[in-house]
Amino acid sequence: MVKNGDNSNPVVESEASHTCSVFCLGPLIFHCQAVGDQVRLSRGGRLAERTGKTFKNGLVFSSRPLKIQERIRLRVEKDLSNWHGALRVGFTNVSPSARSRPLPAMAIPNLTDTPGHWAAPVHESCCQAGTELEFWVSHGGSIYVTSTNTGNRKLLTGVDLSQPLWAMIDIYGQTCSISLLGSQKKELLHTRRSCPAPKRLTSPVDYSYSLIPAGDGDDCASLLNMEFPADDSSAMDCVVCMGREVSVTLPCGHRCLCRPCGSRVIQQFGCCPLCRHMIEAPSVEGRHVSGLLRASQ
Repeated sequence: MVKNGDNSNPVVESEASHTCSVFCLGPLIFHCQAVGDQVRLSRGGRLAERTGKTFKNGLVFSSRPLKIQERIRLRVEKDLSNWHGALRVGFTNVSPSARSRPLPAMAIPNLTDTPGHWAAPVHESCCQAGTELEFWVSHGGSIYVTSTNTGNRKLLTGVDLSQPLWAMIDIYGQTCSISLLGSQKKELLHTRRSCPAPKRLTSPVDYSYSLIPAGDGDDCASLLNMEFPADDSSAMDCVVCMGREVSVTLPCGHRCLCRPCGSRVIQQFGCCPLCRHMIEAPSVEGRHVSGLLRASQ
């Protein structure tokens, strides 16, 4: 339903660097492929904006599964007063990479009416421009949300914890722009945080990601402004396509690319997408990327 009123202005900000620690939860951005028809991602995949004159088609997902009690931090950058309803948040055990396009128009009821999806609306008072909020799933399978002006609120129960869970966010109604500020998980003696964990954004520079020309039928986003630990040995998805497991180890020590994206990144940029170290002869499962490039020419 449409409401009368004026639009508010967005807070234009940029990113600050972050150095990982041994307690890093791993990189966390919006998934670069599974986005709604009206969504534009920028700032290295951490700013999501719903464009167009509509209240729907604003679905986004996390780039990786979330841990139980891992709190996802968001900030509402811009809202519109001409729509009713606001942000919807939740979780899904359906991988974003496995979803067909285009995505459904709304999380509720288009996704929540199907198995493996749990989402609930956030009250409009928690979704005003400048408001920061967190949401998470508990060990009991309940979804909670808290914001800068409210305490903890239970949104729903019954989340299936037996399978991996990705965060699911619907930029709906009056909410039209959100930033992903990272995540944190409090443990007994310390707090673990996602990588990178940006500080308050203050300058007007927009770090949008660029698209690498398609190869083998894939469109890939190059996240050249992100930083990850060089010694992270845990399995993770390629930072370019977010859909395949990493298999390329670069001379700088970063293991962050799958083989198809490794070939294209070297041709397009000639440097590590994380630290910009020049690439000469990284190994790919015992083979050299330079050999792959010769084979592809």
